[in-house]
Amino acid sequence: MAITTKLIKELREKTGVGMMDCKKALVETAGDIEKAIVYLREKGLAAASKKAGRIAAEGAVKISVKEDGKTASIVEVNSETDFVAKNDDFQNFVKDVADQAMETETDDVEKFLSEGWLKEAGKSVKEALNEKIAVIGENLNIRRFKKVVSDGCIASYIHGNGKIGALVEASCDKVDDEVKACLRNVAMQVAAMNPKYVSKDEVPEDYINSEKEILLHQAKTENPEKPDNIIEKMIIGRLNKELKEVCLLDQGYVQDSDLTVEKYIEKVNKETGANIKINKFVRYETGEGLEKKEENFAEEIQKQLGE
Repeated sequence: MAITTKLIKELREKTGVGMMDCKKALVETAGDIEKAIVYLREKGLAAASKKAGRIAAEGAVKISVKEDGKTASIVEVNSETDFVAKNDDFQNFVKDVADQAMETETDDVEKFLSEGWLKEAGKSVKEALNEKIAVIGENLNIRRFKKVVSDGCIASYIHGNGKIGALVEASCDKVDDEVKACLRNVAMQVAAMNPKYVSKDEVPEDYINSEKEILLHQAKTENPEKPDNIIEKMIIGRLNKELKEVCLLDQGYVQDSDLTVEKYIEKVNKETGANIKINKFVRYETGEGLEKKEENFAEEIQKQLGE
C-alpha cells in the first residue's frame, strides 16, 4: 500500500507523533493505521507524545571527558520534576547522553536525536529518549549539548548533583596534576560566578555600546545636575566594573580574594612553567531561561504513583 501524505497526517492526528516517525510506522505496518498505532505505542512514541506538552524545566547537567583530557562533552537533559531528576535511572540516562555527545560530529539537537544510539544498536537517540519517557512517565527533553576538543587540556566541574556544570579548555606546554588542579579550580570559578566571556578582548562592541546607553540613562537619572564630562567618567568607571564581573580573567578569584583569576593563573604558570592560557569555557545551569512549574514534594510523589 502506498504511504500517502494523507495517511501520515491521519496517523499523526491520532497519535500526536512526529511526521517522520508516523511515516516509518506506516512503512513497517504496510499502511495499516491501527497496526501503526500499536507499533508506535510499542516503541514508546505514542506514550511520549501525550507528555510532550508538559513543562520540562528540572533535570540534570552531565559531563563526559575522555581519559586523555582532550575531548569532552556537556549536556543538559530536562525532566518535569526534581523528584525524577534525582532518580538513578534518569541520572544514568543523562550520563549516556553525555557519552553520546562526546562522539557526535554535529552541534544540532535535531540531527543529534536522529543519530544511532551508541548504547544499543538498532535505535536512534530519539527512540532511546522516548523509551525513557515511557518508563519514567514524565516528559523529558535533551535540551542542549556541546562537544569540546583541545590540543591542550580540558577540565570539568559538576555542582549540586548536576544543577550546574562547567567545562574549561586551555592550551598549555605540559599537563600534570598541578595544571589539572588549576583548570578544575577555574571550572569551579565558572560554575560559581557565571562569567560571560574569557577576557575583555572577547566582549562584542554591540554589548559595550548597549551597556553604555543603559549606564548613561541611569547616570543622568540619578545625577541630573552633573555636567556631561563628569557623567562620561562615571559611565567609564561603571562599565569597567561591570566588565570585571562578566569577564572570567578579571573576576576576583573565589578561593583567594587577593587575586583575580588571571593573577591566579599567572601564579600557577610561574610555579609550573606550564604557560596555561584559557581559550574557552562552557557553563550550563539546569533550567536556566525556562519557565518552571511550581510543585511541592507531596504532589510530585502523588504524580509518580498516579501514572
